[in-house]
Amino acid sequence: MQNIPKNVFTFTIPFIIFTLISTTYAAVNSTTYATALSKSLLYFEAQRSGRLPYNQRVTWRDHSALTDGLEQGVDLVGGYYDAGDHVKFGLPMAFTVTMLSWGVIENGDAIKKAGEFEHALEAIKWGTDYFIKAHTSPHVLWAEVGDGDTDHYCWQRPEDMTTSRRAHKVDEANPGSDVVGETAAAMAAASIVFRKINPHYSHLLLHHAKELFEFGDKYRGKYDESLEVVKSYYASVSGYKDELLWAALWLYKATDNVDYLQYTIDNALNFGGIGWAISEFSWDVKFAGVQILATQLLMRENNKEHKKTLEEYHSKAKHYICSCLNKNNNGTNVDRTPGGLLYVRQWNNMQYVSSATFLLSLYSDFLKSTNQLLHCPKQSSITHEQILGFAKSQVDYILGANPMNMSYLVGYGSSYPKRVHHRSASIVPFRDNKAFIGCTQGYDNWYGKVDPNPNVLVGALVGGPDFEDGFSDDRGNYVQTEACTYNTAPLVGVFAKLNELEGIEEGPKDYSFSIASSK
Repeated sequence: MQNIPKNVFTFTIPFIIFTLISTTYAAVNSTTYATALSKSLLYFEAQRSGRLPYNQRVTWRDHSALTDGLEQGVDLVGGYYDAGDHVKFGLPMAFTVTMLSWGVIENGDAIKKAGEFEHALEAIKWGTDYFIKAHTSPHVLWAEVGDGDTDHYCWQRPEDMTTSRRAHKVDEANPGSDVVGETAAAMAAASIVFRKINPHYSHLLLHHAKELFEFGDKYRGKYDESLEVVKSYYASVSGYKDELLWAALWLYKATDNVDYLQYTIDNALNFGGIGWAISEFSWDVKFAGVQILATQLLMRENNKEHKKTLEEYHSKAKHYICSCLNKNNNGTNVDRTPGGLLYVRQWNNMQYVSSATFLLSLYSDFLKSTNQLLHCPKQSSITHEQILGFAKSQVDYILGANPMNMSYLVGYGSSYPKRVHHRSASIVPFRDNKAFIGCTQGYDNWYGKVDPNPNVLVGALVGGPDFEDGFSDDRGNYVQTEACTYNTAPLVGVFAKLNELEGIEEGPKDYSFSIASSK
């Protein structure tokens, strides 16, 4: 793999607008979403680092990285590998946990009905247990374990790793408000999930979230300026201000402490919360998520005194939703492939699709709860059902309703990527062959094989098709065939929601949506 950042963020938006065309692709039936939900949660077990539990379901994985942090005198065993490599990158890992938690907060009952609640909790806790370890003192957070450069020289199973496991931290002298803020958000969101289930654990998470937020706000700076090692992989291009707003809103949601809300009001303009009109939501760029969270606060009576600023946040949230629906003017819409898939950029485009579907589904709920319509520059009355219908179309594309007739969720359906760019999945499992596989031996014997991977990375959402809906199932085609934890995480809640809705016997719904611009 080349040393190319996994996200290249810019505030410019392409001017070409594409049409969502009606298709005759295979329909997705009512059992689809429950199956997809189950499979999506399996993926996080495949990405586990550390000592695996007795109930591990992905049995082709084994214990790995059991000495992480030892060199620095701290226990950093656990957490998640971010993708097909074996580095533990703190920023995308924290975003993954935030999105898993948000999905449970919004769709917990639907996840329970699908019988996947315990697995969702386990996926969250595997991350938060690690963050507790990584936050070794109030103003210290270990932000990365491993080194992307040396890791990418090797093609090994994690059980055989010989690459550097050096740990890297942010502290007062070397700040990282973005990674600290996102970790605070993850722990605050998870504290809500565990509030009734495990009050003691919830309280512990909230304690860490508060300390981390104070640390990130008091000692401000971008983590990629403190840690050179992250720049080629997860550079914080959007800066840290979106993460501080994000963390404050999650802490307000978790505590009801108005000081956190006041922080988002006071810094709304200077931090870009009501300034940036954004057309993507990702592990790096949180503004749209901030704006949707702030919009949800409009439904609460006790927030009336801040209504003006919250409405300004809402205005920017509407821009994001309208851009996804292709209803903004002046070229500020998200591009689409000819088959109708949202297209932000070439590298791992599916991450933006999954995160968009989640925010679209939440905004649909907001309109339904407040009995409103969405007014976009190109269309004045868009219903909550139409917005949800568009989100559903994106999910259905992911699951196989697309020109390739292929599911981009690995292991779902009969046709899906078989050569995922993933070290562990592409090499014979440790349980079957415990013989050591060296750094270059993996490249020599496994990376270049044309055969499908010996292990199916069930539930992984790969990078996906190109601008013309084309896809090459090639292990070396990492732009399209590598999967990341933050790709799948937003889909957990969406799959549960769609599964629940498919099971409700109601009258016909108008999910049609006219998109009237051309390529």
